[in-house]
Amino acid sequence: MTSAERQRRCTLIRQQDGAYRLALEQVSIPRPADHEVLVRVRAASLNRRDVYILKGQYPMPPRAAVVPLSDGAGEVVSVGTGVTRFRAGDRVAAAFFQRWLEGRPPADATASALGGQLDGMLSEYVCLSEEGLVRVPQGYSYEEAATLPCAGVTAWNGLVTRGRMQPGDNVLLLGTGGVSIFGLQFAAAAGARTIVTSSSDEKLAHAQSLGATHTINYAKTPEWSGAVRAATGGVGVHQVLEVGGAGTLPQSIASLAPGGHIALIGGLAGFGGDIPAMALLHTNGTASGIYVGSRANFEAMTAFIERHRIRPVIDRVYELDEAQAAYQRIDAGQHVGKVVIRL
Repeated sequence: MTSAERQRRCTLIRQQDGAYRLALEQVSIPRPADHEVLVRVRAASLNRRDVYILKGQYPMPPRAAVVPLSDGAGEVVSVGTGVTRFRAGDRVAAAFFQRWLEGRPPADATASALGGQLDGMLSEYVCLSEEGLVRVPQGYSYEEAATLPCAGVTAWNGLVTRGRMQPGDNVLLLGTGGVSIFGLQFAAAAGARTIVTSSSDEKLAHAQSLGATHTINYAKTPEWSGAVRAATGGVGVHQVLEVGGAGTLPQSIASLAPGGHIALIGGLAGFGGDIPAMALLHTNGTASGIYVGSRANFEAMTAFIERHRIRPVIDRVYELDEAQAAYQRIDAGQHVGKVVIRL
């Protein structure tokens, strides 16, 4: 393979208003430098972050053009000089943060996020550092593997790494997007009791089929913290994957059990929101900011997935030339689980 060979990729082109437009283009296939790996990407998946970036609403330094999507999986085609972790033919997924390998995040972790400050995975070929890749779970398709790097690792860190979830915990999952559905699957596998909220009875029925212990339609029960407490016999929840933000945080805090943990993840219902110190003090509760995680977190999650034979929930698979429709499905909130683009 030579650099003169061509590939297809999608690129976000920055507009005057700060938003981006999505363009499908042909560019040369890159060649791996020292300690880099050339990956033939077979599938990529979207997160809510990708919609925010498209609309110019994501907090990152502006770029004239960026290859989108942090999440992708494929096979190693070739390796650069000095590579020892992988060889041609290995099946791999990209880590969200290319330079956060383990432990606490380094100072430059945010600058190493794919699909933002670094070009991402919506490209038929990518060159990445060997340190920024993880082997995919045994038996996974590329479409399944592509769902893991952001949503899977975020749910894992919120519940397990930071939340220290235990069997018998009451776990609250807000909505049925990628993070919440992974959280439901991890919690159910760990022996926890799960409560899922949604405004759609159809989505709640789907959540029940995945093992949800209780479901609450928040459109019918706006003050749903009371329903959460009723479902837990008045105890409350020990874990919350808080993906809503300002619009849901007060209800999540009101749902918390003594010693409970809230993983602060997203802003689907608006960014911001105050965390009342007295409410946390009263319950001996904790709140953690969760921004995906490290490669080591990814690998620990993969081991759990293989041990419990967890399969991702894929809402729909699009082709590369249908990328705009994939973005629209995420933006409209129509999905349950993950939306994937096949390359």
